[in-house]
Amino acid sequence: MRLPTSAHTSRPWRVHEITKDFEVEDVWELPTPGGPDDLGRLVQWFTSRGDDDPPIVLRALFAVRWKLGGLFGWDRPGSGVGERVHSLRARVPADLLEAPRGPDVRAVPGRADVGGPAVFSSVYQTHDEWAAELSNKTVHAVLHIGWVPDASGSGYHAQMAVLVKPNGPFGRAYMAAIRPFRYALVYPLLLRTIERSWQIREGDRPL
Repeated sequence: MRLPTSAHTSRPWRVHEITKDFEVEDVWELPTPGGPDDLGRLVQWFTSRGDDDPPIVLRALFAVRWKLGGLFGWDRPGSGVGERVHSLRARVPADLLEAPRGPDVRAVPGRADVGGPAVFSSVYQTHDEWAAELSNKTVHAVLHIGWVPDASGSGYHAQMAVLVKPNGPFGRAYMAAIRPFRYALVYPLLLRTIERSWQIREGDRPL
């Protein structure tokens, strides 16, 4: 379910400290019910899973994105974190730097063999937050996963926010061009895949 921007900005996330010059592009509630200490388990699953089978449309969309990136040079060496832009790790407060950084995303969420040049590098991880960053010639983006209590107070679930800093007018035009596809196809398919896969994993979890 898509959420208002305030669902992210109103919470006391540590990510606010390092993304003051970023814009909140999307906020979504993820269908990942769990307990108060399950963020680490979700992050590990999110970054390491490769056996799921997301919808063919979703795989095709990501494949097209990589093809276009290769054709127009959006993902060439020199456009990534630490090259075109400085890593947000340089802004992270000392207490977070001393904690475990968290795992990187080395494939499209949902299927490891989709491939592609994009890699989300973990910035930090806490008990209830995980943030990772990606840069190419179009945008510097942050993927933020927070672990929040349900409205009923009976459990917890993940909340995903995407924060962006477009790379000039071209970056803004690119973000505007892909927005209808994200809302109509990418996010609905991705959320259904996450829900199905999380339910399977929860069903296999030892009691």
